[in-house]
Amino acid sequence: MKAVIVEDHPEIAEELAQLITEHCDNISLIGTASSVVSAAKLIREMRPELVFLDIELPDGTGFDLLDILDKPVKVIFITGSDAHAIKAFRYAAIDYLLKPVDLQDLVEAVHRAVFDFSLDNDRLAIYKSSLSLEDKVPQRIALHTAEKIHFIDISEIMRCMADGNYTRFYLKGNTSLLVAKTLKDYDRLLASADFLRVHQSHLVNMKHVREYVKSDGGYLVMHDGTKIPVSTRKKAEVLGRFDNIAHA
Repeated sequence: MKAVIVEDHPEIAEELAQLITEHCDNISLIGTASSVVSAAKLIREMRPELVFLDIELPDGTGFDLLDILDKPVKVIFITGSDAHAIKAFRYAAIDYLLKPVDLQDLVEAVHRAVFDFSLDNDRLAIYKSSLSLEDKVPQRIALHTAEKIHFIDISEIMRCMADGNYTRFYLKGNTSLLVAKTLKDYDRLLASADFLRVHQSHLVNMKHVREYVKSDGGYLVMHDGTKIPVSTRKKAEVLGRFDNIAHA
């Protein structure tokens, strides 16, 4: 896969180029650029399949560059440690690397890029929506499965269940999706959307909980009748959540 680096800090670009050359055998690095204008020219001439793209550039942003390209490309963003931006990347299922670039993160991102789809307008829309909402929760999330990327309204997600290193999403309408990320990842991401991890293997959307049954060890009954066990250490938090709802 032919790739270019777009990064305005020479030392970061050089370090990333060295890591790619030494550790990513399936990537052929064919050029670097340091601005939107020079990157657009480079990409149009060289036609790479993958772009390692810094967000903040001297003459604009990485998104400005994507807006003027005439052909979709696969993108791995390079970013600082802005927690809000990172959360937006996760909602949109867009790959990113934190500066300074970690080798393991790079190898994993490249592996996903080889098999992933090009960055599309739907994922960019979710990302930009997430950024504009500040501390609020976006309405949609992008979920990768083995076959495609699904764009799902968060309100449609009833619950999530751990399946090894994967997560099974159960949606309204009796459908489910198997996503290649752990439940822990989605626990962190969806906590602000009123999701609660009630058990090591279960994350539930509290808006879809019908009742809490205290007998038989304690379990939740979802709107579709599914029973979800509540771990002993989570009982107090679950009851507290119901108390908050009752007094709202």
